Amino acid sequence: MAQSPSSSAQAARKRVAGKLRDLVLDAGITSQELSERCGWSPSKTSRLQHALAAPSDSDIRAWCVACGVPDDAEDLIAANRQADQLYTEWRKLNRSGLLLKQQDILSLVERAHVQRVYCSNVIPGFLQTAEYATALLSAITCFQGTPDDVEESVRERLKRRRALYSGGRRFVVLLEESVLRYRIGGVDVMRGQLGCLLEVIGLPSVALGVIPFTADRLAMWPLEAMYIFDDERVSIESLSAEISITVPTEIRLYQRAFIELGHMAVYGQTARALIQAAIHALG
Repeated sequence: MAQSPSSSAQAARKRVAGKLRDLVLDAGITSQELSERCGWSPSKTSRLQHALAAPSDSDIRAWCVACGVPDDAEDLIAANRQADQLYTEWRKLNRSGLLLKQQDILSLVERAHVQRVYCSNVIPGFLQTAEYATALLSAITCFQGTPDDVEESVRERLKRRRALYSGGRRFVVLLEESVLRYRIGGVDVMRGQLGCLLEVIGLPSVALGVIPFTADRLAMWPLEAMYIFDDERVSIESLSAEISITVPTEIRLYQRAFIELGHMAVYGQTARALIQAAIHALG
């Protein structure tokens, strides 16, 4: 598994590695002896002990048996899998298609009281039209080479729209103006999507800001898309993986960045004017 650029994932991985080292010390054996008992090279033991490689379930079981504590394996495996969830490659998440991930995100959206979203690439899922979602998920499916369950995934994604109208939830959305101009799905799809933004911008549950091309970037530069769920979790979507951040200090860092980006955005009628200008530019 690829190493995460997020310290949340690396910190979790180091905690697992630390527990593995402690087992060796408690067993009173050397790393060389552990390697021999497990039937692998000392270099592999070193990588696992220093969090330079992620252990498999079978690695952890063999390690615990070698240290004389086979009953400790399941707790360690659970901790290791939690670390995996902090940085998960899309090819692993979507190996059976996109539907399961859409269901997971719907659960997150419905549990959150306040969701803060900054997007520099696409319209966030809970504001997407069916046509826009179909075009986007079709492109993702084609690029990743995963099973085609786009039709079912779009239906599931559109369920997020319900959260805009029920449950007293609050959605604070910041879009780079470029998002309004990217022609996901082509001209007709974008015209419908931008029209949808004009409809939701007036909802009591939605605060939508647009960061103009002309905004002075004095305090914050364009970032990767971020989804902040209450004060509990931040999700970052890169090309290759989803990064889930749960460490409080890191969450506060993203919240601070969101505030700085919000200072650069325009709202209300000025935001409407930018959306209408993007529609006009479609011809």
